[in-house]
Amino acid sequence: MAKIFIVEDDAMVATLIRQSLSKNPDFEIQHFESAEECLNNLHLNPDIITIDYHLPGMNGVGLMRRIKDYNASIMCILVSGQDSLEVVVDSYKSGAQDYIIKNDNLFVNLENSVKNLSMNVVLKKENEMLKDQIIDRHKYSNIMGSSNAVLRILRLIQKVEKSNMMVLVTGQSGTGKELVARALHYNSPRARKNFVTVNMSAIPEELIESELFGHEKGAFTDARERRIGKFEEANEGTIFLDEIGEMPLSLQAKLLRVLQEKEIQRIGSNKTIKLDFRMVAATNRNLAVEVKEGRFREDLFYRIQGFLIHLPPLKERGDDIILLAKHFLDLYAQANKTPVAQLSNEAAKFMLDYEWPGNIRELKAVMERAAILADNATISVDDLMFVNL
Repeated sequence: MAKIFIVEDDAMVATLIRQSLSKNPDFEIQHFESAEECLNNLHLNPDIITIDYHLPGMNGVGLMRRIKDYNASIMCILVSGQDSLEVVVDSYKSGAQDYIIKNDNLFVNLENSVKNLSMNVVLKKENEMLKDQIIDRHKYSNIMGSSNAVLRILRLIQKVEKSNMMVLVTGQSGTGKELVARALHYNSPRARKNFVTVNMSAIPEELIESELFGHEKGAFTDARERRIGKFEEANEGTIFLDEIGEMPLSLQAKLLRVLQEKEIQRIGSNKTIKLDFRMVAATNRNLAVEVKEGRFREDLFYRIQGFLIHLPPLKERGDDIILLAKHFLDLYAQANKTPVAQLSNEAAKFMLDYEWPGNIRELKAVMERAAILADNATISVDDLMFVNL
């Protein structure tokens, strides 16, 4: 749909223009009586503006120049009772896409002009949409796959990677959440700064605060020297908090304050340290359920889910399973200086039907075991050893 502004101080003429253009259901039309009204509404992003040459306070050419200064891509049609060559030339020089004379053919000519320009609007919007869909796979070489699920994830990464918005990555264990976090960092303006990872489930509860925010010498027993925390280490870069759902409630309030104020205090210090970081968090838990059951703060939950990226389980990625399997077999062969084992058709079919509860992590382990067990260069179904829990 093309958004069209009509700038005309004559109510009768404006009504007739609107009636003429309204024949096209793909036109969204708004009318303004003055240049000032039009300028105050440019934030609504019109595609085409028809401008009366004689307006109170500012003529049409002056208004058009202001419009072009705001956004040169807005297409303008000047409507005037003057057929002076000097005025016409000045209009086109100032950026008009068309110049329509107010005569008996005004409404037909204007309707045709807007219709022709609207075709450019459609083409422009289609090009923008296609551009959004194009993915530079070289940027995301660490995220393998060509399934619709993976392409959707890459499009989401592409949309948010340049911003400073916090990102929450969700999905089962072993689906590749850290790979997404790394892709976000290394394709962002922060790429040359630190990417700091913290696995919340791997740190004893009594050490988490010191690990995240640091401490001063003598702040507690065994604090023999000053320690820089992970947030301070990630200054100007990205901090990745993996398994954030494992964070104890007692520390969630402190994390919330750090995210809101972008500042920390090391344990044992009264000095406030201002920081500039982007946080990416990940969890395999349903945080909404954790909030309802009182294990996760509601305010922190809403704070960290600035932009959500959900990773599907491996079983939903179709032929990506085979692509990843071959990749892991190649890596195993390189690391062990052995020939690359191939998957039999039966093994490939079995793998596509398998549930993969451990996701990509399980697939890697199964391929490494199969490469060892295979008696020849081909992996059979019997070589696929699964660990049942």
